[in-house]
Amino acid sequence: MKIHLKIWRQDNANTPGKMVAYDLDNLSPDMSFLEMLDYLNEQLAAKGERTVEFDHDCREGICGQCALIINGQAHGPEDHYTTCQTHLRTFKDGETIFVEPFRAKAFPVLRDLKVDRGSFDRIIQAGGYISAMTGMAPEANSIPIHHNISESAFDSAACIGCGACVATCKNSSAALFTSAKISHLVKLPQGEVERQERVIMMVNQHDDEGFGSCTHTGACAVACPQEVSLDNIARMNYEYNRALCEIDS
Repeated sequence: MKIHLKIWRQDNANTPGKMVAYDLDNLSPDMSFLEMLDYLNEQLAAKGERTVEFDHDCREGICGQCALIINGQAHGPEDHYTTCQTHLRTFKDGETIFVEPFRAKAFPVLRDLKVDRGSFDRIIQAGGYISAMTGMAPEANSIPIHHNISESAFDSAACIGCGACVATCKNSSAALFTSAKISHLVKLPQGEVERQERVIMMVNQHDDEGFGSCTHTGACAVACPQEVSLDNIARMNYEYNRALCEIDS
């Protein structure tokens, strides 16, 4: 299998970047997209050229680090996939594939395909925590929680923070990510203490980071590898307005 690659190369955040073409052959259709990039880097290293930098870790669709725009789509052409779960059999033999980093003001390019997603960390730090007594772990059944509620909280907590929602959104909004982090705590009794301040602080941090506003096109949910529901955004908006009303009253 032969692939024509056009990859974004950029030395650092302060220098201009450009698309650079590479041709690869003798590829297996069963190779993952990241294995193909590894193969390219082996060839570049053998020539003494600088390798292409990109993020990755688990390569099992769990960590969300493999954040790439492939042919204009976050993580690639298949819905609800991460880049590492995308295989070359998804593409045609001889196809030209464009590979770019996630584009957003809040995701500055560090080098090549690697971006700084520290803005997500700062949103979580702003309010993604609960008050808990220190000491030994409490008995598991000391706080009874209905099965449906716990399952719903788990569904929200499934967000892996990959940033595909931001890269896909025409406004570069992180509403799906932020709302998932807010929702999974507010649904549980353990998150009740910081309920008001959490949503206000996390939403304000979202805006301070330079993410855009949500206009409910739903593109984020389509690109999300964990299929996080848009219901989380509705929950976030409700919690935010509720908190403002309670503060004013």
